Amino acid sequence: MGGRGFSEVTDLGESKEMIKHRLHRLKTQITQIILLSTLYFLLSTFLGGCGYTTRSMISDKFRTIYVVPFVNKIDVTKEADAANKYKLYKPTLETDITKSVTNKFLFDGNLRPTREENADLILRGELIEFRRDPLRYTDNNEVEEYRINLVVNISLWDKKENKLAWEENRFTGDSTYFTSFTSSGTPKSDDAAINDAISDLSRRIVERTVEQW
Repeated sequence: MGGRGFSEVTDLGESKEMIKHRLHRLKTQITQIILLSTLYFLLSTFLGGCGYTTRSMISDKFRTIYVVPFVNKIDVTKEADAANKYKLYKPTLETDITKSVTNKFLFDGNLRPTREENADLILRGELIEFRRDPLRYTDNNEVEEYRINLVVNISLWDKKENKLAWEENRFTGDSTYFTSFTSSGTPKSDDAAINDAISDLSRRIVERTVEQW
């Protein structure tokens, strides 16, 4: 009798400890869930405020878009002078811009690229300037850093209302790059810098298109 009573007390004590342990684990899990939920909310709010969002401010009636192939309007016959000596010409650059803009719309997801006859909106653009301007020089007066600028005229046509929604002249995308290793950055090729400028221009065009207007 005495031995069995001691065992019952021991088992009861162990059960209480197990219950306490389980309650502690449960509280810990609940706390972790709350912390993760709070962190997710804060990150969503922060990233949304920084522009990393695919939520569109454009009307719900617009679902599709056709990107007309960009036209290269750069005047290659213009004589070089102090004002335009940094202007450049690159064959098929307008084609690269068209592809990049279309891909950016696909990635963004608010407007689906489609054929012209099926589109709610039509985006037109023309490349009017391609520049590479020096930003920084070395002690030997050699260019250390450049800025690439891609300048376009763009317009958006509302097919549903058969009217011009908006147009932007001298809309610009850019990128900067170093020509050699410096304390401020690493070198980048001309082609890589141009691709970065195309990507920046495309991103800005998509953001302009899906915002409220």
